[in-house]
Amino acid sequence: MANLINVRRDIKDHFYRYKMERLQTKIEGKGNGIKTVVVNLSSVAQSLARPGNYLIKYFGFELGAQTNLDPPDDRWIINGAHEAGKLQELLDGFITKFVLCKKCKNPETDVHIKDGNIMLDCKACGQRSEVDPRLKLSGFMLKTVPKKTKKDKAERRAARKAKQNGKNEDNSGSDAGGNDQSSPTEDKGVESDDDALTRKIKSEAQVLEKKAVEVRDDDWAVDMSEEAVRARAQQLPGEFKQKLVLNGDEEDEDGEGGGNTVYDKLGTWIMEEAEAKGGVDKVDDVDIYVKAKELGIETKHRTVLVLAQTIFDENIVSQIKSRAPMLKRMITSERHEKAFLGGTERLLAQLLEQDKDALTKVTPILMAYYDKELVSEEVITKWGTKASKKYVDLATSKKIRKAAEKFITWLQEAEEESDDDE
Repeated sequence: MANLINVRRDIKDHFYRYKMERLQTKIEGKGNGIKTVVVNLSSVAQSLARPGNYLIKYFGFELGAQTNLDPPDDRWIINGAHEAGKLQELLDGFITKFVLCKKCKNPETDVHIKDGNIMLDCKACGQRSEVDPRLKLSGFMLKTVPKKTKKDKAERRAARKAKQNGKNEDNSGSDAGGNDQSSPTEDKGVESDDDALTRKIKSEAQVLEKKAVEVRDDDWAVDMSEEAVRARAQQLPGEFKQKLVLNGDEEDEDGEGGGNTVYDKLGTWIMEEAEAKGGVDKVDDVDIYVKAKELGIETKHRTVLVLAQTIFDENIVSQIKSRAPMLKRMITSERHEKAFLGGTERLLAQLLEQDKDALTKVTPILMAYYDKELVSEEVITKWGTKASKKYVDLATSKKIRKAAEKFITWLQEAEEESDDDE
């Protein structure tokens, strides 16, 4: 591995946090075919958070030499013989002009290109400074704007949410967004709660794994005959039988036969805990996760289907925020997200029986799911395009999606607006 040096070589502090590899070169060929291969250019570019073609093109402009761009074999070549020391000095100039913040001189910047301007957005001090458009590399950067990454998409989504909260505070969608909107201080609190939840889960899971369980051969057998299964189902509380309609989901299982009993156990346990403690809000997230882990279903998509129906009640909009850290750990795929929306449909169907105005909660619920990144924009949009009788009857499914139309339209328009801006 190459020796690490400070990104700013004028700083001699050995503990300076921003490091990169020293440039390594290899001269190949003879005569007119002589060329310089920059062996570790990709690694250096990654340390500077810049595309490799920016660096190699900068060297070409400064040296007046031909270069290659985006080589498939990672061999970055400059025509002619050039010493590593000379390239290192040129790299210092690139860092000063295209990496360092103009205010705090930290290299922790992102490049934003829009309307013919190149801006450096500093993550350390927040300063936004403009790159000199007269530089040769500036013209190259404007012609070769890099493709958007997942990080860019997340930032655009955050900007759209802020815009929505500012414009539409008078409609139901922004009510939910407004309730969930938090200051930076509150966001830090959520993160710290998240870390505390992780530590508590790990510690209790270790205790659970270490616990010795004595099993006798004659104790574990369960009568799985049709009559016995029916008898156990009849012993479930009536409210639970109405709430957890899982049998219709058999075609969605990947050979997990017999899973209903395990998921029923989790749902029953949550409801019993809620009754004993005086409300579902008092059932702790860690206890729920540990119980799911004990049953061996903490990673299953049907687990979140059960949770959507049991950890919320008529106050679901305000409850989502406190449950989000646990749910975010358990919703790990698009399949989980779809199951979570299916469980929410069933909960809404039950709430509709008690309150005809329950459909007014649909938009705030979806907004909260979206804000807390429990369900992605793509899954929500796809879910809203077609009613389904998979989780509830078709008529109820249509009503729920009808109530979600305003929010889904906002998502689509915001995406189109973002595309136009780009």
